[in-house]
Amino acid sequence: MARPNWKNRTFFLGDNLGFLEAMNSESVDLIATDPPFNKGRDFRATPDSLAAGAKFQDRWSWEQDVHQDWVDQITDSHPRLMRVIAAARDSYSDGMGAFLCFMAMRLLAMRRILKPTGSVYLHCDPTASHYLKQLMDAVFGRRNFKNEVVWCYKSGGASKRRFAKKHDIILFYAKVEKLSRFNVLKIKSYGRTGGGQGGAVKYFRDGQGTYSIVSARDWWDMSMLSTTHGERLGYPTQKPIALYERMILASSDEGDVVLDPFAGCATTLVAAERLKRQWVGIDIWGNARSVVLQRLGREGLLGEGTTGQRRLFANEVTFTTDLPERTDGDRSVTPPPPSRPSRLV
Repeated sequence: MARPNWKNRTFFLGDNLGFLEAMNSESVDLIATDPPFNKGRDFRATPDSLAAGAKFQDRWSWEQDVHQDWVDQITDSHPRLMRVIAAARDSYSDGMGAFLCFMAMRLLAMRRILKPTGSVYLHCDPTASHYLKQLMDAVFGRRNFKNEVVWCYKSGGASKRRFAKKHDIILFYAKVEKLSRFNVLKIKSYGRTGGGQGGAVKYFRDGQGTYSIVSARDWWDMSMLSTTHGERLGYPTQKPIALYERMILASSDEGDVVLDPFAGCATTLVAAERLKRQWVGIDIWGNARSVVLQRLGREGLLGEGTTGQRRLFANEVTFTTDLPERTDGDRSVTPPPPSRPSRLV
């Protein structure tokens, strides 16, 4: 396994594909990321918020967003991926195919830079989760699929024409399932559930009610950030730190390297810093530097400490537009593992 060819706490500013392809192979322990969802609309930060000016377009066009060299590389080296993309173009739209082509190039690079013990958590929603799962099966191998985590929340509007949409999907894959690191997490489960295996269940109480301690399941009931929540920056797709802390705790140890190639307002990076992991982030947002530093400060992780706790100084966080120089001697993109062709193709 190669050493990282960047410093801990580096934030790369620009399109993530170039940086991903410039990172050393097998140098990252965990990828936890929240990419575009192909929602077919534009997102803007709340005016007058810390993230004011942040915006991105989550619309996709085969003619405008797909590079011919991507198509050539996927067609020649990863035909299973191209069959997934072609099926999505046929069953959904050219826009879905363009989105998957964009994601395929980045997922191939992510797999290459993961260590054999590493894992990836890809945040999405039902708009494209079923297409992305096929894509990840083709890149990582269906035997390395570990969980489809459902993040449940109560906020958001209701509908008179369908059940209210109250969940996102997190696709959890290992690079090599038998080698991947996993820490069983214990969480609070509110309410009384009766007896349990191996003896009576122990119950506790806090401000929210009666609870027991259970192993975390593949559905996570966790609130979204309200407009008045203390974490809220106004960034249009901001997620709770606690959500990404759960992924990091489950699939990494202290000192491990965590990557978020769609870092946005740095939720993954802040969670990694709080949990004493190394981290590297990538995002194309021009104002990321200011917001990342301010956010680390707001979380009590930056600046001179008043309680004796070690805190970061601004010069310990590197922001750069320069590509790192590969030192691993590996210039190839690791092909996805062999698997049976999909019956849908």
